[in-house]
Amino acid sequence: MTTPAADSPSTSDRPSRRGAPRRRRTGRWILLSLAVLVLAGAGTAYWLYSGIDGNIKGVDIDRAIGDDRPEKLPTSGQNILILGSDSRAGANAKLDNAKVSGARSDTALVMHIPEGRKKAVAVSIPRDTLVTRPECTKADGSQVASAKRVMFNSIYSQVGPACVVKTVEQMSGVRMDHYVEIDFAGFKDLVDAIGGVTVTVDQDIHDSSSGLNITKGTHRLDGTQSLQFVRTRHGIGDGSDLGRIGLQQQFMIALLGEIQKQDLLGSPVKAYKIADKLTAALTTDSELASLTKLAEFGRSLNGVNPSTMETIMLPVAYDKVDPNRVVAAEPQATTLWKAIRTDSTIPESAKKSPATGGN
Repeated sequence: MTTPAADSPSTSDRPSRRGAPRRRRTGRWILLSLAVLVLAGAGTAYWLYSGIDGNIKGVDIDRAIGDDRPEKLPTSGQNILILGSDSRAGANAKLDNAKVSGARSDTALVMHIPEGRKKAVAVSIPRDTLVTRPECTKADGSQVASAKRVMFNSIYSQVGPACVVKTVEQMSGVRMDHYVEIDFAGFKDLVDAIGGVTVTVDQDIHDSSSGLNITKGTHRLDGTQSLQFVRTRHGIGDGSDLGRIGLQQQFMIALLGEIQKQDLLGSPVKAYKIADKLTAALTTDSELASLTKLAEFGRSLNGVNPSTMETIMLPVAYDKVDPNRVVAAEPQATTLWKAIRTDSTIPESAKKSPATGGN
């Protein structure tokens, strides 16, 4: 059995109490859900490009988890677990000055698409949330025992993506229909493929940790600078994750605007280039692990506008033992997951988080 100590990062990697998550709208989910949504309008064309079909990596979630899963309700819509992996292997080893080792699920969210697929909701799960990890099967077939008080973002690196899916399903009672993962190196290439993204900042930002150094004003960021921008936290605000969330919001809005302005989906050549970079960064469940299947699913999302999605942070409270960690706040979390599970309106009370980040 893995102990909580083994699942926790070093002290230097821990956020301060003032930096603990709070309920805020976050733009980072847009980066991750882009893997599905950018294909929505042009899925009928992408199937022609068989050369990039092999880019997509697949994970057989059903086989790994087995029957130990929540019931799929007839009115539950579609639920997709989207992870942003922050591996330092391969191309990612060059990012952030290679100061972080291993692989982590740096960002996680459950995207709920109601019946009718007109408006979606994204529930982000704070990476520092302490959870009970269920018994899981690793990719090599070995069993990993259940463990309590495990930090959520450690599960990906220690047990694998299928265990992350199983953990989310057991903590929420919501059956995940699909799994989508995109890594940060792929995000870098995607930004470079569209020619960069323009952002405006109201102060100088110098962050030795992320490597970002820009002055107050408007800047056209390339892929490397964009990664630095969304990872920056020490160079802005109080140095907590809350400042980083604000930058992520700003950047993702700018990224979507860039895609719309360039009419990428109207240019076959550029569409191919974007699809090539995007699919190379993707890992999905086995049901979506081909260009035709992903495009077909994307076409079914035509009515969903990412700019109108509601984003909610899972309500959390400071852990009583370790205030640098958070736990799901009750009854808010249970109410939130029930609304997602039954495809119902989420009460405002279920969106409020006791952990405020010290503000």
